[in-house]
Amino acid sequence: MPEMQLITTVAAMQNLADFWRAQQQRICLVPTMGYLHEGHLSLVRHGAARAQRMVVSIFVNPLQFGPHEDFAVYPRDLERDLALLRPLAVDAVFHPSAEEFYRPGACTTVDVGGLTEGLCGAFRPGHFRGVTTVVTKLFTAVRPHQAVFGQKDYQQCAVIRQMTRDLNLGIDIAVAPTVREADGLAMSSRNVYLSPEERRRAPAIYQSLLAAESALQRGETAVQVVLDAVRGRLESEVSPRIDYVAGVDPDTLQPVARFAGQLVVAVALRMDRARLIDNLVVRPRGSAAEPA
Repeated sequence: MPEMQLITTVAAMQNLADFWRAQQQRICLVPTMGYLHEGHLSLVRHGAARAQRMVVSIFVNPLQFGPHEDFAVYPRDLERDLALLRPLAVDAVFHPSAEEFYRPGACTTVDVGGLTEGLCGAFRPGHFRGVTTVVTKLFTAVRPHQAVFGQKDYQQCAVIRQMTRDLNLGIDIAVAPTVREADGLAMSSRNVYLSPEERRRAPAIYQSLLAAESALQRGETAVQVVLDAVRGRLESEVSPRIDYVAGVDPDTLQPVARFAGQLVVAVALRMDRARLIDNLVVRPRGSAAEPA
């Protein structure tokens, strides 16, 4: 297996991507903020099976953190991340510094309307502007044919797909399933913030989503009735600090009142130091999941 390259400048990454493209090789990008876990590694495997060249970016993006969020303490361990990636089919790790990626005087951002206004967007002002700006910059640096994201960040996936279409970027956005711990908790780098007691309670998030799916598939059509049950369980079993419990259309992310087809049930809540999100795409009983 060729040695994995660590690339720290935009120019070097673009030069390598141009070389691969000249050889007609398909490039796949998995954008991450590092402190990798099995969820990230599953995205790498998903992409590597569909491309000749695999790039993983590791960049803790200051633009997507609010003034009172955890940018300064977000977990970072580059050597650990590189060790996890070396056994996989990764050709390059793109790890620019903030100074390299956001040059002095930079004043351009990318803003997607509509899809960013609800769910997490309502509670994290400016977050998605930071996400779409950094992803656009990663796309221009890595020049991928495909990029892979995880379903856990469902709204982010929808926003990036919209941005990619609107800007005619010609990049295939693939969404891979959420990877979970054995007890159902969605894997996240921020799970390290959980105390032992919070970690014990956290799996009830997924259990509440499964209960919502079961109720809808058994015939309940009033979405708010189901959401109220989810909220009640989360408040009593996980945390009363709930940002939202929502049932939205998979494409528009607009609230849905009656369950008649696909529905995304999404939740976000806060514990002491961690903000946890999760979601489940609910389909009528017997219908097959659509490919990512």
